[in-house]
Amino acid sequence: MFFRWDWLRPQLNAPIVPTLGPVHPDALTVGIFEDILRAADTGDFLPYDKDQRWGGEKGEKVLREDVIHQPEHTLIPTLARSGHGVVKVFAYGSSDSVVREAAELAAKLASMHAVAGARVLRPLGPETTHPRGTRIQLKDFTTGPCPAPDGPVRPVTAWPATVQNTFAPFAETMAADGLAFLHTQVQAGRCGPVLATAVEDRIVGAIGPMEVRMDAIGRPQLMPQYFAVVPEARGQGLGRALWRAAMHWGQTHGAAYQLLQTEVGGPSDRLCRSEGLASLGFSRMTHV
Repeated sequence: MFFRWDWLRPQLNAPIVPTLGPVHPDALTVGIFEDILRAADTGDFLPYDKDQRWGGEKGEKVLREDVIHQPEHTLIPTLARSGHGVVKVFAYGSSDSVVREAAELAAKLASMHAVAGARVLRPLGPETTHPRGTRIQLKDFTTGPCPAPDGPVRPVTAWPATVQNTFAPFAETMAADGLAFLHTQVQAGRCGPVLATAVEDRIVGAIGPMEVRMDAIGRPQLMPQYFAVVPEARGQGLGRALWRAAMHWGQTHGAAYQLLQTEVGGPSDRLCRSEGLASLGFSRMTHV
């Protein structure tokens, strides 16, 4: 075993794991960190890796020979070669000096592997004041019902054909939010249903795909979705109706929880906070 849990556990201010992203706090064990090291050797997806649903190969792996694991801090670098490539160093530890050391490591490894990007990701606890970056939020489906929302929300395939035909141009308009990628997955039949809302026979918002998979400890998790509403349709409650429809779908299909990442202060962040989700902490990304 590479990691000492008595060293690592006090350093984990937020439940985020290299190459996997946020995990449920109950799944945050030494085993999951050991798993990502083994996956670095094989290049395979872990059985509970949310990215495996898209197929292909895992695009990010831990540089296990360059991991720094000490009593006061742990640095775990990863490498992704898509685009111009990026080295990302996950900096675990309470001292601010951990960011400086992580930045030096990221720059060195980016040069060694001839990639353009070098980043430091630092997890921060939920008590962080004046947070920036990404908030990690938990929706627990076991604490109460998620009623079906009012409003014009249904699976894309349940809308009349004339409305369904507007999904492609909507997805292209919202490509920056991942909807164009989602549309290609839907066309290929490689993902679960997508929920959509329409105004005047035109799709103006969508959330999906809707899928439930087992996490690292065998609990059913509602997978993350792409989520967008066109700017001209915002402020009408359609985003909230879509989100509540997704939560209702997850609960009725057996999910125990969902983890969400939202940009601090952004529309999705404000929506989730107003819906009473639990904040598990933050991740702050720094470009080196």
